[in-house]
Amino acid sequence: MAPFVLDDFLPYRLVVAAGRVSRAFERRYMAEAGISVPEWRVMAHLSQEGEVSVREIEARVDMEKSKVSRAASRLEEQGLVVKLANPGDRRLVSLSLTPKGRAVMDRLIPLAAEFQAELRALLGPDAKGFEAGLTAILKSRL
Repeated sequence: MAPFVLDDFLPYRLVVAAGRVSRAFERRYMAEAGISVPEWRVMAHLSQEGEVSVREIEARVDMEKSKVSRAASRLEEQGLVVKLANPGDRRLVSLSLTPKGRAVMDRLIPLAAEFQAELRALLGPDAKGFEAGLTAILKSRL
């Protein structure tokens, strides 16, 4: 049997690459808007969906409910999101961007597009194949 080489193990490489990419992009939106990774994920999701429950965000952005809730509370304190209680069940909370939050996203979305273009350029002609592979992983039931 061939020896195990961690640096060749695809799950390890994906995690390390994802961390590097996340930190590189975090530096940009932190400098522009002063928000954290969880806060970015919540705001980015809300910018696409409008009013969304904490549970939906948790499932969509792959974060624990407690992290989503803490990020939402910080964003609410900054006036970037508003929490809306469900009239039928006050334990269920939905979030939506405030006008101030939409203005922040209007500044961050071009940064995200620019960063994505840089990543695609880094990957060169392999970008489409790489993205197809990521799509396959994300659609799978791993």
